[in-house]
Amino acid sequence: MYRRLPPPYPPPPQRSGEVRRRFGEEAREERPDLSALCLLIGAETDGALDEDGIDAAQMELDRLAGMLPYRPGGPRAWAEAVRALLGERCGFHGVPGDYQRLESSLLHEVLRRGRGLPILLSVVWLEVARRAGAPVYGVALPGHFVVGFGAPGERVLADPFDGGRVLSGADAEVLVTGATGAPLEDTMLEPAAPLDVVQRVLNNIRSWAAARPERSDIALRAVDLSLLLPAHPARLRYERGQLLVQRGAFTEGADELETYAHLIEVVDEGAAGKVREAARWARARLN
Repeated sequence: MYRRLPPPYPPPPQRSGEVRRRFGEEAREERPDLSALCLLIGAETDGALDEDGIDAAQMELDRLAGMLPYRPGGPRAWAEAVRALLGERCGFHGVPGDYQRLESSLLHEVLRRGRGLPILLSVVWLEVARRAGAPVYGVALPGHFVVGFGAPGERVLADPFDGGRVLSGADAEVLVTGATGAPLEDTMLEPAAPLDVVQRVLNNIRSWAAARPERSDIALRAVDLSLLLPAHPARLRYERGQLLVQRGAFTEGADELETYAHLIEVVDEGAAGKVREAARWARARLN
């Protein structure tokens, strides 16, 4: 028996079904809307986020974009203008403690608090700058998400977690080396596709929940949304099965584990056998 969970509380089933339907449809659009997908993640995680709240968050992004100067200049001018607005004037930034808070992965809460993980603060930078006409994109550096302005030959990087500080090449090198021990490579600076950003946001939520077994409900919702993305790791099926068993849904969890075993048996028959054994164990717990 699970004790009463702390907030956020999940949405009711009918609302959750609608949110998931819209999330799946948006993820399959030719040009997925990053802010819409992130807000739908928020609505699936926090039942207090209703349609008025989603609309208010989108309007706040519009309002912030309207405060940027009109075409301030090249990539560096854009980076400095967005930093001056979001980092200095509005106070958006991050601190180490934000990594311990679920709100730091929810766009509506990041907009409310002005605080969040690097990737969610970057989403704010991206969506505000994009609405204002900036040549902006996300850059998924290993261990730290930043934003880029301009084409590769004139690229300027900014770190929203550090209030939008404009990064030199050496700064970016330090971020990558500190996270991986390896040098910065040009491939690490490629623009991140919206769905890659969304998957990384969901991965962060899953990681947060994995350290808190009492919030397996949050982990399961993040896995379910990840499975709605057009491309996702097959191992998510295994994770989903484990979470269902953990939550007492033994039959459904066993079915999911068997589905995963079928997917991998061609490449790893031994691993598939172990997963099937876990599925049998789950079914046995019904007796």
